[in-house]
Amino acid sequence: MLQVWTEKYRPKKLDEIIGQEKTVKRLKGFVEKESIPNLLFAGMQGTGKTTAAHASVKELDLKNNFIELNASDERGIDTIRVKIKEFARTRPMGDAEFKIILLDEADALTKDAQQALRRTMEKYSKTCRFILDCNYSSKIIEPIQSRCVMFRFKPLGEKDVKKYLERIAKGEQLKLDEKASESIFKECGGDLRKATNILQAAASIDKNIIEDVILEVIGKAKTKDIQELLNLALEGKFLKAREKLFDLMITQGVSAEDLLKQIYSGIYDLDISDDNKIKIIKLLGDYEFRVVEGSNPMIQLEAFLANLKE
Repeated sequence: MLQVWTEKYRPKKLDEIIGQEKTVKRLKGFVEKESIPNLLFAGMQGTGKTTAAHASVKELDLKNNFIELNASDERGIDTIRVKIKEFARTRPMGDAEFKIILLDEADALTKDAQQALRRTMEKYSKTCRFILDCNYSSKIIEPIQSRCVMFRFKPLGEKDVKKYLERIAKGEQLKLDEKASESIFKECGGDLRKATNILQAAASIDKNIIEDVILEVIGKAKTKDIQELLNLALEGKFLKAREKLFDLMITQGVSAEDLLKQIYSGIYDLDISDDNKIKIIKLLGDYEFRVVEGSNPMIQLEAFLANLKE
């Protein structure tokens, strides 16, 4: 049975978490004291918030006194009054001093549900601790924030993402090209979950993972195709440039939005003066705005290419 790599390679211990050194150090301090306060984990998806919560629970040996709920699925006040309150009010099993409730995507809770949660946190503070996981701490009401220790999870840098991808590549016996790693990082933007999914999708195509395989998986055009498109237009070969554009958008299925972003990146690699690069970027900005406003993407991209001749 094919195993999902995001779960297969999910860190099981705090020491295995990548790119959140300061946060891990603080959490380990709580674990060593065998006690934690209410915690609020904030940060973009795929940065290790849920993983850190599970690792902390495991190291505290509280798996029998732990429950996880997803607030985006159960965001109403009844969830707080029934499920959470019933779990929090009972005594911990065994020798444990407290239980832990992990509330994933807590910023999806309604304001009424958050007010009810605040009261529950107060009333059962002796028997239960809460770990709230959210993307935006600003969506959590102040009374809850003041009752939690805040941990901010930052997007992972390129070095950390590559380190994690290399760990998976070694485990799966893959050959991962440097440019392929760079393409994954550019696409995932510090989201390890997304990076892992891209790598697994690429591995289903070829064990030798190069940049072209990654671009095929994420639906992006090859770098050489973008350069060819721009050079044809700059040389005044509009019909050939138009054919290349059709190939990219119709045959290869690259979206107009992705193509515009790749053209923007490709401008910097052109063998032209800086002044001309600036003119092209300004021109691209005008046509990108028209596409966003709802104009026909193919017509706008053709018009952009027609105006590129030096």
